Amino acid sequence: KGKAKGQKGKKITLKIAKNSIRISFDGGRRLDLSKMGITTFPKCILKLADVDELDLSRNMLKKIPSSIEKFQKLRWLDLHSNQLEELPKAIGTLQNLFYLNICNNKLTTKNLPEELNLLRNLRILNLGLNCLDSIPTSLGALKELNEIGLFDNALTTIPNTVKKLPKLKKLNAKRNPFPDSTEQEEHADSVKRTEMLYLVQDKDLCSSCLKMCQDERDKLNKLKNVTHSPSKKPSFPLLLTPNSTAKDNQEEWRLR
Repeated sequence: KGKAKGQKGKKITLKIAKNSIRISFDGGRRLDLSKMGITTFPKCILKLADVDELDLSRNMLKKIPSSIEKFQKLRWLDLHSNQLEELPKAIGTLQNLFYLNICNNKLTTKNLPEELNLLRNLRILNLGLNCLDSIPTSLGALKELNEIGLFDNALTTIPNTVKKLPKLKKLNAKRNPFPDSTEQEEHADSVKRTEMLYLVQDKDLCSSCLKMCQDERDKLNKLKNVTHSPSKKPSFPLLLTPNSTAKDNQEEWRLR
């Protein structure tokens, strides 16, 4: 009776696990054990290893066992908001995985397995809100990656192998201690959109188009010639930058 309640966490039985299977939006089978107060990986779910999605988020897990390799059909794995300090090397065997969320844990760069670079079908990877001081250059092997979250870590730089991934559309690296504000902005949205600028000569334009362009040019010239008194930068003391605590809703990192 003297022991504190809840330290062992909730025991998940096979019956509870079976009743927690849902059908996902694309027809796959999703085992949803989020917010269950789990402290240790429930071995019984290995009997349900043919599921397509596994959600163990918002629990108190400190370790994921190597037996995670049994989930060979897994396409979607959510482990965010636990107390994970490391990941097993066996995670690299989940070749069908396209979504991996390990945000808001206690992962360090040293305990990120090199085998993460074997997840060649991975589209979305969220490593935000951890204790990473660097990103392995080997993640540049994830050529299918569309989105990566690196926010709220201890990063001072991001390797070019990651920034220049061919299919990368979103890189969130906000609130890291980059050397200066310029670099912070660059890393926060390092995926640039290329805009094409086409130049033509006056003779190539019809009279109406030429007049319209000339009018616009005149307007720009007038604006350049007008001198404005230096204005103070607006101050918005009530618009505070959000802190690094995990938000309740992590669904922004799931494919819609």
